[in-house]
Amino acid sequence: MDFFVDYVLIPAIKIGIVFLAISGVVAYLTLLERKVIAFMQVRLGPMRVGPYGLLQPIADGLKLMLKEDIVPSGADKLIFTMAPIITLIPAFVVFSVIPFGPSLTIFGRDIPLYITDLNIGLLFVLSVSSIGILGVILGGWASNSKYPLLGALRSAAQMVSYEVALGFSVIGVLILSGTLSLVEIVEAQRDGGFWFVFLQPVGFILFWICGVAETNRAPFDLPEAESELVAGFHTEYSGFRFSLFFLAEYASMIVIGSMAVTLFWGGWLAPFGIVLPIIPVAFQGLMWFSLKVLIFLYFYLWFRASWPRYRYDQLMSVGWRYLLPIAIANVMLTAVLVLVLRG
Repeated sequence: MDFFVDYVLIPAIKIGIVFLAISGVVAYLTLLERKVIAFMQVRLGPMRVGPYGLLQPIADGLKLMLKEDIVPSGADKLIFTMAPIITLIPAFVVFSVIPFGPSLTIFGRDIPLYITDLNIGLLFVLSVSSIGILGVILGGWASNSKYPLLGALRSAAQMVSYEVALGFSVIGVLILSGTLSLVEIVEAQRDGGFWFVFLQPVGFILFWICGVAETNRAPFDLPEAESELVAGFHTEYSGFRFSLFFLAEYASMIVIGSMAVTLFWGGWLAPFGIVLPIIPVAFQGLMWFSLKVLIFLYFYLWFRASWPRYRYDQLMSVGWRYLLPIAIANVMLTAVLVLVLRG
């Protein structure tokens, strides 16, 4: 019975909670984006559906499910259908190794606030999240249309380019922590008394820039920019299938924010060891983690409202000519300093 509870029931409950929570956050992140951009442009944003527009995400979901789903006559119907799913699933799967907080004690059982702690957790996140590009490529190809195919190839080139620098940007954290486990990386920051952002500021900046590019967000949103190649890889998609691509995008935004918090900003650790008397101690870690991620999501929205879009040649130049050399230099410098300091 204990085996069933510890290894089947509790993990199943955790998976359900994480899936529903992330789905809800993704839905209302679309509303938050429209509200934040409206605020920056001195207007109100959605206001008609529900009080202050709070039911707008529900209306949008119903609209997308009820819209006519058109499949081009020359498309590969199976791959055309599977492509959005291939993009969406990895974005949710990586949440299985992200630690949202420390352990809780419920009915005498010690329950950690993460689904699982892999000893290669960081490698798992990088590997699984990179699968999403396959859905983008397949969606553009399966449409049997020239513009989506060109958009898919351009998307693949962008995401592969920035993935290289993204991988190098986190190696400094691995050198400092000596582990690939995301839980142990947070614990290393707790034990060391410093968040890694103060020891790896260049690595963090590189990670954040590459993360924004990986999620196709402004100013790196060329893969789905309306003024570029019609709309890119998803030109021929409509209805619910169209929405899956953007569910994956918003879920990936949360992944990048969560990874930035976990690797560089102390995960669930409170700043300066603050303890809030109002909130139960067991939930304060989850609260600090969520607050930090929300701040990074706000930066995503801020960038979209204020930054101009790169030209494609500029976008590729930034990735290969600047970010990648800086990332490699940061790794080499970190390795030398750690070697010298540790004797």
